[in-house]
Amino acid sequence: MKNLKSRYIGYTFLFTIVAFSSACKKEYLNPNAATANDVLTSAKGLTGVTVGLQKNYSTTRAGILYATITLSGLTTNELISINTGNTNEERLAAGGVQVDGTNSVLLNVWAGANKIIYDADNVINNAANLPDKNYAAGLIAYASIFKALAVGNLSEYWEKVPAGTGQNVTFISRVDGYNKAIATIDNALGVVAANSISTSFLGNIPSGVDIPTTLNALKARYALFAGNYALALTAANAVDLTKKSTFTYDALNLNPIFEIATSTNNVIQPKNLNLGQTGANIPDAGDARIPFYTVVNTTVRINGFGAGTFTQFPIYLPGEMTLIKAEAYARQATPDLASSLTELNKIVTKTAATDPFGVGAALPALTGPYTQQQLLDLIYKHRCIELFMSGLKLEDMRRFNQPLADRKRNFFPYPFAERDNNTNTPPDPAF
Repeated sequence: MKNLKSRYIGYTFLFTIVAFSSACKKEYLNPNAATANDVLTSAKGLTGVTVGLQKNYSTTRAGILYATITLSGLTTNELISINTGNTNEERLAAGGVQVDGTNSVLLNVWAGANKIIYDADNVINNAANLPDKNYAAGLIAYASIFKALAVGNLSEYWEKVPAGTGQNVTFISRVDGYNKAIATIDNALGVVAANSISTSFLGNIPSGVDIPTTLNALKARYALFAGNYALALTAANAVDLTKKSTFTYDALNLNPIFEIATSTNNVIQPKNLNLGQTGANIPDAGDARIPFYTVVNTTVRINGFGAGTFTQFPIYLPGEMTLIKAEAYARQATPDLASSLTELNKIVTKTAATDPFGVGAALPALTGPYTQQQLLDLIYKHRCIELFMSGLKLEDMRRFNQPLADRKRNFFPYPFAERDNNTNTPPDPAF
């Protein structure tokens, strides 16, 4: 099979045409183009769609990676908007009623996530029919990563999420959305357990993603967000913390944070050296994660995973898994505060040299004793620092009951593109 990983083939555009062409009165055919049947029934075609999922998710200003980091960062005061001419970012920074269904950053998350779910479902459903079950396992598992991310992104920002794709779909609760992401991951893990991923498949996708480890990491994340602490702990323990799983970039597919913000200093930047934190949540003096994530060049600028054109961007950080364990121990029915503090101290004392990505606080250990609430407050503080510009902070602020006044919105209105075409669209939240 011809290697596809360096081309990031955009088969997803074909599916947009196929999905909506039935609503058109006239049909215009390109006799030289691949048909949907050709793409969905061949390993080569399905690989192209799968590789396209990563491109659509992780590159450009319209991609979900940039949009979720910007959406969460401006809403939670991690970031500031630099240029008043960037109307959509400016309105996110203003918050409240200034954010409505016309906002293009919101629409990029909503439309991009729903498109990825649609394409991923096509891969998952059709790969099962391929004769090479090991190659099919790779397709299903890889596509499931992006479907889970997309469902998770919708659940982080909206009170209710679509139950599926198509016209006039119904909606489910955001917790049901997280559980849907977990079910997608469980299916993929089962497929991989039955048939190991072939090396030929791995040679046809972009390097950087450790598929089984990433599936377990996302399962831990969404189980935590759904309040299933036992499952979150089990999944986090299944993640090999020595491994990295990243989006990689090349001359045709640039790191979107660097391309859009860092290189231009014209869209978003960190609010300050405190990462927008206030009061007891301000980073400790000497926290080595501050110079990792920021650099001072007249003003505070983006560093870390937005530092360069080809800087790899993590799908998850090993530190996130450790913090999930700390939180799960603290929140379970019978809190295990000793184990929670042990996990938290792994983050507090970790050095850059011992972290696969070079993220380390290098601070003295916390000694306690702490109450459950005190531990949860410390876990929140260190999540804000360890996971800076990860797009996860708004979910964290709600889960840790941070004051509404500390964020610009709690949930977001539904894009008009959805409301105008779906009578099942729920009412917008008040804030």
